[in-house]
Amino acid sequence: MADTSSTPDTRTPAQIEADIKRRRDTLAETLDEIGVRVHPKTIVGDAKAKVVSNIDHTLGRAYVGVNKVVSDVKGQFVDGDGAPRVERIVPVALLAVGVVGLLALGTRRRKS
Repeated sequence: MADTSSTPDTRTPAQIEADIKRRRDTLAETLDEIGVRVHPKTIVGDAKAKVVSNIDHTLGRAYVGVNKVVSDVKGQFVDGDGAPRVERIVPVALLAVGVVGLLALGTRRRKS
């Protein structure tokens, strides 16, 4: 860059032309970058990427939450060694069989 103080510019015309060309090329690159950034496809792509990132983050948090609930439920039916807790499994199984039986009876009575 030339010194703009009171000393005269001692560059040759070729040096000045080279400096102008270099600055013109730099300006063209900057304008191309701005053009790409404000292009509608770029804006839409950036927005999509942000939405996908937010969804991934939300799904990750949901997975962690579900995994914790499953672990808590599993802890109710399996002891620390991994052996099933029969005293808790049997009542739940009987309850499930009873609910399915009631639903089956209710469906049969409606059909008749």
